[in-house]
Amino acid sequence: MNPPRTYQGPISVTRTGKGFFTYDPEKDDLFIPDTNLHGAFPGDIVEVSIVGQERDPRSGKQRSIGNVEKVVTRNRTNFVGTLVSGRELNQNPADVYLMPDWKKMYTPFLVRGESLPLGQKVLVRFTGWPEGTPYPTAALEEIIGPAGVHETEMRALALGGGFHTDFPPGVVHEADELEKSGRAQLAQEAEAAVASSARKDFRKAATFTIDPFDAKDFDDALSVKKLPNGNTEIGVHIADVSFYVRPGTAIDDEARNRATSVYLVDRTIPMLPEVLSTDLCSLNPNEDRLAVSAVFELDAEANVVSRWFGETVIHSDKRFTYENAQEVLDAQKGEMLDELNALNALAGKLRARREAAGAIAFDTPEVKIELDAAGKPIAVHLKQRKATNLLIEDFMLLANEEVAAYLTQKAKAAHLTQMPIYRVHDVPDADRIMNLAAFLKVLGYDLKEQNGKVSGKDINALLEKVKGTPEEYLIKVAALRSMSKAIYSSKNIGHFGLAFEYYTHFTSPIRRYPDLLTHRLVKHFADREPLSGKELAEFDSLALHSSEREVAASEAERDSIKMKQVEYLQGRIGEEFDAVISGVSDRGIYVELNETRAEGMVRMRDIGNDYFTYDEKRYRLVGERTKVQYALGDPVRVKLLAARVAEKELDFALVPSAQKK
Repeated sequence: MNPPRTYQGPISVTRTGKGFFTYDPEKDDLFIPDTNLHGAFPGDIVEVSIVGQERDPRSGKQRSIGNVEKVVTRNRTNFVGTLVSGRELNQNPADVYLMPDWKKMYTPFLVRGESLPLGQKVLVRFTGWPEGTPYPTAALEEIIGPAGVHETEMRALALGGGFHTDFPPGVVHEADELEKSGRAQLAQEAEAAVASSARKDFRKAATFTIDPFDAKDFDDALSVKKLPNGNTEIGVHIADVSFYVRPGTAIDDEARNRATSVYLVDRTIPMLPEVLSTDLCSLNPNEDRLAVSAVFELDAEANVVSRWFGETVIHSDKRFTYENAQEVLDAQKGEMLDELNALNALAGKLRARREAAGAIAFDTPEVKIELDAAGKPIAVHLKQRKATNLLIEDFMLLANEEVAAYLTQKAKAAHLTQMPIYRVHDVPDADRIMNLAAFLKVLGYDLKEQNGKVSGKDINALLEKVKGTPEEYLIKVAALRSMSKAIYSSKNIGHFGLAFEYYTHFTSPIRRYPDLLTHRLVKHFADREPLSGKELAEFDSLALHSSEREVAASEAERDSIKMKQVEYLQGRIGEEFDAVISGVSDRGIYVELNETRAEGMVRMRDIGNDYFTYDEKRYRLVGERTKVQYALGDPVRVKLLAARVAEKELDFALVPSAQKK
């Protein structure tokens, strides 16, 4: 008898232990019951076979059943959670189990070891799942601290995503050496490279940075120069991290492993040691700095007349925050007024051209949590982007797009099979777009789509139509969730969301490893620092790793915001809030508060004096007796019942005045 045909790829597993596996884009996912998981965790790369058919109890349709034949690669082997006694799981009270923080994890871990600290948050390492045993086993790696304490919870979020705050000894040693000699190296390189024309000297150009008020590292600066022909020279100057961070060093190995900096609500976990991120590489004002630059000559309509990419020496004259640069523009007086006006005018034209080409103009407020000295949340702000935020974004996008096109051209001319690491964004999944269109129809809007295909221009038309309406934010979020995820890849498929044929990341090498690789490629094609064949051959794996680390960082950042939103509301139990229905399920309705964007749930029992049924196609609950409806996008008034910080969950009830008659 022939062995069953197997399919390889990532598995999805719900918190209840049900698995799903995509084996054919044209067919429904395989359903994998918990008995067929055979130790597979969410996100693991597995080999799966089809072993039968059954009727889906919810839809009534036939579905294929899968079986995990083999776990090929573990998505993660380290887990963070709280240690509890076996008594809580109706197991031997002498045993100790880890209850994982990771919400996707469907099973506790039996933790082996002596004197295990019950009630503490810890980091464990998965050690196995013996056949026939109910739980996987793990070994204690690190005690983080008491659950519920701010410092413990923030460290737990970072460690749960695989991000360590401390650097290994080899990195610390190299950083110490840079503390001693880094400035001398910078000065020597600046003078020698300018003298030999290896670097262009931009130190006399009007140059400045614009960053958030609390930024500590400045990796991009802009220079502005009016040319005799009426055009404008714009320099996008990016910190030359690659001068200090060389392949084969401990700092480079660690930066490659981290792949990104992580920004939690109260701290940054940097990709690079502080001596580089906030000192030697940071484009601090009134100091010479090394840069890799993209320099453009733009005409009055912001068309690129000419471009140049290479190494430079710069000197930032001014450190703006977004707010004080905006004040100069608004008041039309202050430092660098002419330069800011020139940038603002050109940026608007770049933006308009992008949007006309189909770039999607998503613009939702950023949630900013204000903490006191002890890490307690004291305010939640919704930050709207200003013209200066958009201005910086526009020129960073221009640099990223043009560098990608330049490197592609150079790689083809050199007959390289390995291209740059692109930042790609696939067209949206057809099913998601059809679901989005159905959702919008319920709200009274039409999305122009054909069999799940949609253009960026059509999405922009929708976003323009909902501007200023109560459901604007909800529709923006729903549309954003229907998009594919942008990832890194050495194979170019373009960037749907930005309507770019070529796109890469070039502008943030202090906090993203792919940008550092892009800088090395710029130097490679300038014959300054050739890359080895081995380095070029690793681009595929580095793209995959960088994408995975980016997702982990985003989850940690999002979870830290959720945790502090819940903690902020913990002292407001019993209060009422205006909200919008952000989701509907057979368990109740999800609501998002207008004031803080915190999301929670109103369970069926807390909705009203009726039995409600879930109308899945129309995204609503309908009262069986009263025919009262609660639909996605409806404004409601809710009362906070509970705030569980550890679980990052909020429970609400509809207040009587919000219960529809």
